Parts: sequence; C-alpha cells; structure tokens
Amino acid sequence: MEEGRKLRQVVVVVETVKNLLKAASPAASPDLTASSRSPFHRKTCIMPYQSCILTCLLVLLQTSSSQQEEQSQLLLVSFDGFRWDYVNRVPTPNFRALMDEGVQVEKVENTYITKTYPNHYTLVTGLHAETHGIIANEMYDPIHNQSFSMEGPSVYDAWWWEEAVPLWVTNQKAGRKSGAAMWPGSDVAIGGTYPTHYMSYNASVPFETRVKKLIDWFSGPKAINFGVLYWEEPDESGHNLGPESSQMDAVIADIDDKLGFLRDKLKTADLYDKVNLIVTSDHGMTQLSHDKIIELDTYVSRDLYTWIDKSPVVGILPKEGKLEEVYSSLKNVNPNMAVYKKEEIPDHYHYRHNARIMPLIIEVKEGWTVMQNRNGSLMLGNHGYNNSLRSMQPVFVARGPAFRRAYTKASMCSVDLYPLMCSILGLKPLPNNGSLSSVQDLLVETPTPKPVVPLVPRETSYAWAVGSIFGTALVIGFLFIFVQQVTQRQLPPLHLSNSEITQPLL
Repeated sequence: MEEGRKLRQVVVVVETVKNLLKAASPAASPDLTASSRSPFHRKTCIMPYQSCILTCLLVLLQTSSSQQEEQSQLLLVSFDGFRWDYVNRVPTPNFRALMDEGVQVEKVENTYITKTYPNHYTLVTGLHAETHGIIANEMYDPIHNQSFSMEGPSVYDAWWWEEAVPLWVTNQKAGRKSGAAMWPGSDVAIGGTYPTHYMSYNASVPFETRVKKLIDWFSGPKAINFGVLYWEEPDESGHNLGPESSQMDAVIADIDDKLGFLRDKLKTADLYDKVNLIVTSDHGMTQLSHDKIIELDTYVSRDLYTWIDKSPVVGILPKEGKLEEVYSSLKNVNPNMAVYKKEEIPDHYHYRHNARIMPLIIEVKEGWTVMQNRNGSLMLGNHGYNNSLRSMQPVFVARGPAFRRAYTKASMCSVDLYPLMCSILGLKPLPNNGSLSSVQDLLVETPTPKPVVPLVPRETSYAWAVGSIFGTALVIGFLFIFVQQVTQRQLPPLHLSNSEITQPLL
C-alpha cells in the first residue's frame, strides 16, 4: 500500500511538470499568433519537444525498475557436518554440477572450536568465536552469571548474540530484505531485528519445506536479496554412526539428492541463473573409539571445578582459589590431552579474548574423548577438534553470475566468506577477521559495485526519481526556450493582413 502511494506521488509530479512546460509552450506565448506559426515551426519544435519529454520520463522510470531488478541475490546453504571429502566418497552429481558450473575450494579452515554454533555465526559475521561471542554450543557468561545451551530457551536471549552483527541485519539496514530457514540465531531478535522472513527453529520441518519457503521469498516484486538455509544432516548421522561407517554412504547420497531438489526448484522458479548459490558446512567429523577415553575423575575431584561444554574442548571453571590446584592436577597427566590456562591458549586459535572462555580449557587429540567418567553416553563420531585437522574441515562449492566457472581454489578461511558475500551483495562489510583479497579470485572479473553503506531502516524513497524528473524537465525547458528564441530571430518579418491592429488604440 505504501509503495503504491509513493508511486502515485511520482505520477502527480510528472503530470505537474508536463502542465508547467505546456504553459510555457508556443501555444501560450504572446510573441507569435497562431496564424503566424508555420507548419514547419509546429513540426520541428512542438512534436519533438513533447516526444522528448515523454521519452525522458519513461527512461527515468524504467531505470528505477531496472536498478531494483539488477540487485544481486545470494543464497547461503549449510549442510551441518558435511566434511570436505564426502563428495568423493559416493557419486554426488549435484555437487559435481556446481563445481563444473562454478567454483570449488579444496581446503576451508574453519574457526576454533569446530562446533556448530560458533562456526555458523562465523560464516555470517566474518569473526572468530572469541570476537563474536558464541564460543561454544554450551557456554557460561560470568558477567551475567548465566548459562547458554543450544538445546535450551537461553538460545533466544538476544544478548548472547549481540557481540556481533549477522549479515542479514546489515543487509536490512541498507534497505534490503533477507530470509532465513532455520539458520542458528536467525530466529532471535539480534539488536532488535529479525530477518525480514524467517522460520522458527523446528528440526522436524522437512528440507523440502524449507526450500519452498526460500523460493517464495526470492520471488515476486518484494523479493529478498539474501537468504540462508540450514539442514541438520549429515551431522546427526555422523555422530550416531561414525563417519567411517558404510551406512554413511546413503546419508551422503541423500544430501546430494536434496541439493538436486534445491537446484530443480531454483530452475523452475527461473532463479537458477540469477541467484548466487553457496553450499558449505560448519565442520567435518572424525571417528571415535571406546579405547580412546580420558576420565577426569581419575585425576581431580569434581568438587574443585565446574564442567562447561562437552568433549573434545571443555571449559573448566575452578572454584574460587582452586585454579592452580586444578591446573597442576590435570597438566601433563595424559599425552593425548592438553590443558591451557586462558592466557596460554595459542594465538593462532583466536580463542582467548572473551569472558565466556573459561580460566582453563582442555583439548584432546583427534579421535579421543574426555569425560568425567564412563557413565556418560559415547558417540561414534564427533567434531570440535583443532581446526587445522583435515577431518574437521567442510565442503565449499558455489555458482552463479558472480562466480567464475569450473575454477578450483586450493584454500581459504571461513572468515573470508563474509567479505566475499558483502562484495556480491554490494554491502559495506562491518569490521571482520576475513580478507576479500584472499578470495577475490573466486569471482568473475567485473568492477566491484560501490558498497551500500548500512543506513538506519527507513521507508523506500522515490526522492531521487522526483529530483531527476524535475532536473530533466528544467533542462529541456531551458533548451526549448533557447531554441524558440533563436528560431524567432531567423524567421522573416511577418506581413500582417489586418492593418487596423497596427494602429495605436485611442
């Protein structure tokens, strides 16, 4: 309704300009009478003038429409736990099609720790976990004295997320529209803002339903230009079966089929060659063993600390005054377990500078599990290990008008995806840990559009169109008057047939 009102205002302005210029035309001028204007004058001045005005107005309005239509569209898809080498394990024709039609990155170094929530927030902020604040799936914030769990209601408390700004918020502050289907954090009012369209998280909602929602949001006159889509597999099966299980082959093939469903729906909606499609994941998966378990109860009393999060990287919050005792009890007790004081965590982990990171952290080697005792359940597959391990690294393929074709890149960091997406969308990125220059080669060699500076959300404005119409009309009006004056001076003297009108009136 608001869009229609503003368009009617533009139409009123156009009609007003036409009437003003008509008043200044030769038909209303006292310099020449109707009988004195020659047919030549009428044809060369009036008709081209009117045609020029109408043509300019149409061009301006068409330019407005085309600028909106040419807005880049981008869909980011995450298949949770899809390890980089799964595409080579079974036939994956849909992943292969994206590689042939677009780009592939062979090695993606994600952020530490390689868990679901930290890495999904990294993908849409370009920040390491210590900076964006979602440092684990389970957290404790000593400032607020509150705990966070990805499986509890605390996930909807916006303040946990507000140490960073996700891309959909930046996109909407620039006057665009976003859509989110189950992406972690997308059903939270971060900074008071939800995505323009979103689905509240519900793991039981089928993949196909999520896709159909996004297709609807990407279509029509009020289409979104940025969308995110999340699917829980093959992560869940990887935990339950272990990535080395032969039963994982069918799971991987099913993910490829789901990608095929998405491709088909994009083609049916005439979006396949318009929407830039990025398919990636948060992390990989590694096989566990019942023979590789470290029990903390063997080394330190539970009364001395609080256990935060789960293996393979665990936060340890010692009771007051007990830090050194707990640290000395755990350090060097097992060659497959490293114990760090917060200030000793290696710099390249980017996992030190946040209050939610505990005074001590335990990190076990690949394939190992740390537990308080064996009474807990044991999965057959897990992730969360060091992000330099190949088993922890995700798949990355992309295609669309912004991407090169049949191009393979050796490596990138997951934090680089955020500035890449901002470049595609024409947005000015917020401060981040990524580098556009590191991934610029994935894009076609075209001039980078001038970034749109994020603005305070406001209504769509047609002020530029009104100004352009007025400016064009004024220029044409002045040119017409100039041509008219020159033409009059070049016309021969008029021989008036009625001599009485040349006599002075008494």
